[in-house]
Amino acid sequence: MSAHWVLHVDLDQFIAAVEVARRPELRDRPVVVGGTGDPTARGVVSTASYEARAHGVHSGMPLRLAARRCPEAVFLPVDAPVYREASERFTDTLRRFPAVVEVLGWDEAFLGADTDDPEALAARIRAAVHAGTGLWCSVGIGDNRLRAKLATGFAKPTAPDGPPPGHSFRLTRENWVPVMAGRPTDALWGIGARTARKLADAGIGTVAELAAADPEELAARFGPVTGPWYRALAHGAGDTEVSDAPHRARSHSRETTFQHDLVDRAEIARNVTVLAGRVARDVEDEGRPAVRVTVKVRFAPFHTHTHGLALEAPTSDPAEITRAALEALERFDRDRPVRLLGVRAELGEP
Repeated sequence: MSAHWVLHVDLDQFIAAVEVARRPELRDRPVVVGGTGDPTARGVVSTASYEARAHGVHSGMPLRLAARRCPEAVFLPVDAPVYREASERFTDTLRRFPAVVEVLGWDEAFLGADTDDPEALAARIRAAVHAGTGLWCSVGIGDNRLRAKLATGFAKPTAPDGPPPGHSFRLTRENWVPVMAGRPTDALWGIGARTARKLADAGIGTVAELAAADPEELAARFGPVTGPWYRALAHGAGDTEVSDAPHRARSHSRETTFQHDLVDRAEIARNVTVLAGRVARDVEDEGRPAVRVTVKVRFAPFHTHTHGLALEAPTSDPAEITRAALEALERFDRDRPVRLLGVRAELGEP
């Protein structure tokens, strides 16, 4: 019988690559996509090409800072319909293979496949995706989802001594320790920079140290479920199931970046009301009620905070969603200028 493998397929620098495919003259140049494409206006980087990343530009960075770090970059506006169409061609291509396809987003998916030669399957996938979209993808091969996801990072052109575009890497129980043991804990999928700092405070700096940590001590410091789960990640534990069930949104959100800071409390409340109304329409279209509403405020110059509250009962009522958003807004210190507002509704069952 063929062995079961999990493959993680990830398009390289997706949005920037789509833009370069539309404008071949931009190849090998630093490209930054975000906002209206005007680096003098407020907005954040949606994606940056590898050439721009070499200058320290990354997603979520203010466009103005990106322009200071890489003044020679070409700045382009976000064109969501074009990216959506490219994403659909990508996933349609993956579904032609004899595998279960679980779409994770615009530019990545898991595949569950039974094969004796996963590298050969990965090569066919890369070739088909490039032929169908003009884009390169990297493929991580693993014996579970965690290892497949991490393996993709080693297949990327940006990996240390990384390959050229369109390669694969295999990460399994057999090579887990030599590949991962000496890496920092935030190299693990599921551990971010904040958690890594907390682990470092506990004297745990590497994957090997986390794997050897006392589970009871981890439970006492991080919680009875989360602490031991961190240790399991360090051992490479993960699910092997890949599901092709339709994606269900966990939440809907809307946000606006203002070109001039808002200081008037009434104006801020009016904008939150507008955003809450848009979110309520998204919730109604989804056909599932909201159970929690969260407001995001980014104060000038660039400090972001959130406050949220659970709804008394699941609802799609715009008035209730707006009321909750305005109540969450009251929990902020509103004496500082505001550059961005956002409203998010977390969804429950129908």
